[in-house]
Formats: sequence, structure tokens, C-alpha cells
Amino acid sequence: MVAELVQRGARVTGLVRDGVPQSRLYTENWHDQINIVRGCIEDLPALERAINEYEVDTVFHLAAQTIVGVANREPLATFEANIKGTWNLLEACRRVGGVSRIVVASSDKAYGDQDILPYDETTPLQG
Repeated sequence: MVAELVQRGARVTGLVRDGVPQSRLYTENWHDQINIVRGCIEDLPALERAINEYEVDTVFHLAAQTIVGVANREPLATFEANIKGTWNLLEACRRVGGVSRIVVASSDKAYGDQDILPYDETTPLQG
């Protein structure tokens, strides 16, 4: 996502909880071309500061615990990241203002086990 946005000329600000040296953000030096805010999605003041300071107008929300095994072992942390984090992001956008678009990503886990494949956005959710 970062690569595509930067290549299209967007000013990108990324919220980075953990710097993972093996990630493409670092191995391909995209971190040198974006604004990085250290923090986590559970931290409402950090989200508000980032949105305000960098005058964010479009938000792509990709932060979540998606690994089922980790989620089962750490249900509270998963709730904090996935539910509270999404709430905080939406609240920060509302409180700061200026954000005109929010794209919230989800995984196919939201559709559960389906008898008919492939499923699409009209398929009922079964998280």
C-alpha cells in the first residue's frame, strides 16, 4: 500500500507500532519516503496527534490482529487492537476533523465458513 501511494505522489503518514526490519517498509526503504508516527492503534491521543499534525485527509485502516492462534491466546489484546483500535481511529477522525475518506480493511475471516465459493461483499457475515 505504501509503495503504491508513494509512487502515485501521495504524502503518506504511517502509524508504526513495531519496526520490523524484514518488512518491505524497511528493506525497500519506503520508510525514508513517508512520515512515520510511532504508536499503536489503541492510543487515541497518538492517533489524534498524527491526523492533526500531518493534516491527514484519507485514512486506510489496516491495523488488526488477524492471526487466529494469537487471537485465541490473547483475546483481550485482540479486542483492544481490533475493536477499541477501530473505535479510536474513527473517533480521532471525528474529533480532529478534516478526514474526508476512511477505508477500513477486513480479512475474509469475517465471512466465516461458506458453502458457496467464491464469496463476495454481498455474502452474509459470519465472524
